[in-house]
Amino acid sequence: MQASELQNILESKLTDCDVIVQGDDGRHFEIIVIGEVFASLNPVKKQQYVYSGLNELIASGDVHAVQIRTFTTEQWKDAEQLRVG
Repeated sequence: MQASELQNILESKLTDCDVIVQGDDGRHFEIIVIGEVFASLNPVKKQQYVYSGLNELIASGDVHAVQIRTFTTEQWKDAEQLRVG
């Protein structure tokens, strides 16, 4: 599976969020999800929310491993300011 395919799937399932997926080996992905839904969730619930869109793909073996990072819109703006070119 390509990162763009996984991104499209997650965007269709996590409709209240922006999704960025990176990965080039087809099985291991870094997933960044940005949405206000995360403002009221603890870290475990944030992961569970994103995994809800991934469970079928992990069970089928299409996705082997993921690194998930979640942000509210404000947190994402702050993180962008910290990134260097």
